[in-house]
Amino acid sequence: MKNTKALLNFWEEQMKQSHRSSNYFFRKSPSHYHMMLLVMSAYKQNQKISVEELKTQLFKTSRPKSALIINEACEKGFFFLEKTSIDQRKKNIKPSDSFAKEFDDYITTLKNLVL
Repeated sequence: MKNTKALLNFWEEQMKQSHRSSNYFFRKSPSHYHMMLLVMSAYKQNQKISVEELKTQLFKTSRPKSALIINEACEKGFFFLEKTSIDQRKKNIKPSDSFAKEFDDYITTLKNLVL
């Protein structure tokens, strides 16, 4: 029960920080949140994920809508595009250093609450 209360307090604190642009941005829709999880999962596993792969993997989101979300995330500085050395047309998507740190802090806090 103690963990449940701590988890609820953590969630309420996160909602109070909704003014932080990343908190607000990635909670706009399930597609936004899913995109963040896909990019961060690839990043954490030292794998590359291209823009095209990301568009394909986002569930129930049209390719034009996926492109808009990706562009907006890049404009806001959460992610950036990196051209590949083999094919300059192909771009991989990666989190910015500041967003990667923010994500790590979020996960660390969440783990400490659950354990």
